[in-house]
Amino acid sequence: MRWCYLNACVWRRVVPVRVARAAVRRVRPGRLFDTVILFTACCMMVAHASAAENVLRVLAWPGYADPDVVKGFETRYHAKVEVTLIDSDEALWDKMHEGKEPQFDVLAANTAEIQRYAHDSLLAPLDLGSLPNTKRQLPRFRALSSIGGLTQRGHVYAIPFTYSTMGLIYDRKQVSVAPHSMSELWNPRYRGKVLDYNSAQHNFSFTALALGYQNPFQLNDAQIQTITRKLIDLRRNLLTYYNLPEEAAAFFVQHHVALMFGNYGTQQLELLRRAGADVGYVIPDEGVLAWLDCWSMTSAAANRPLALAWINYMLEPDVSRLLTQRQGLANTLTEAPENTDKSHILWIEPVENIQKREALWSRIVSGDRPERFR
Repeated sequence: MRWCYLNACVWRRVVPVRVARAAVRRVRPGRLFDTVILFTACCMMVAHASAAENVLRVLAWPGYADPDVVKGFETRYHAKVEVTLIDSDEALWDKMHEGKEPQFDVLAANTAEIQRYAHDSLLAPLDLGSLPNTKRQLPRFRALSSIGGLTQRGHVYAIPFTYSTMGLIYDRKQVSVAPHSMSELWNPRYRGKVLDYNSAQHNFSFTALALGYQNPFQLNDAQIQTITRKLIDLRRNLLTYYNLPEEAAAFFVQHHVALMFGNYGTQQLELLRRAGADVGYVIPDEGVLAWLDCWSMTSAAANRPLALAWINYMLEPDVSRLLTQRQGLANTLTEAPENTDKSHILWIEPVENIQKREALWSRIVSGDRPERFR
């Protein structure tokens, strides 16, 4: 079909008009009609095939690919972008494992998840020569080998995009003195006024910090058992669990929440302040979890040049600036105002047993009785 279209175009440009007209006169009316139909069909099929080849499938977190940002990319590259949003690392993993191979071309994930995907050969190495905007990034984000999980066997699998701590958000009217520990989430005075993020990995890790465990990402069986009981106890104080940042902000304002584990960090803080909430944000004394989200290209990417163009586009100053202005998230091109003691920040890492954490968390969230946990 492509041969038909290309040869027709060449014929129209090269053959003199009088010759073309003579050729048409020699074609019987019925044949001429058939030829026109066939030519039109060829053009439509080729155009459809070309459009299909220029589709980019994006898997991202809320706020990373707003409609106007996507539209700008589509216009520049004459492409169609299909964005699928996820609300947890677990959902990201499930989406990437639907079908025999990933159904997406690019994804945004934290460094711990990037390690998992690269290890399972779900990601493709990135050509830094096709990503000139990485030169705009701050030096610490250009030092890719110094960031855990981004490189393997000499290949780069991810480019930093945005980051935040996962601190404690509180209502200043109900909590007059800023809390100093995540343990405040268990304070009986906040019964029914606490929000928690629905995630196995992060809940076990921040509870490990609250209990004083040295490494919240590598827990032994006894520690996991203790944390499980602790998370069961937390249910007494919970209003509910949340998934999306907008959902958390709505719960916080409508139900007069006092404390919240801020998984999305400064993104949630920005949403709450815009909603008129008088809130504070603290880094607990025992330390705080933090995530660094990156863009990666999947091993199943059908149009790798277009996938690389997306990653490069995400690092343009205007796009990065919008991320900060709209979402309250830091970008990797400009310094964010930080008052955080960096010694208190623990960048999330792969955990000892994801499946075990998720299985226990599912039972905790479902309300399984304490005595059934052995």
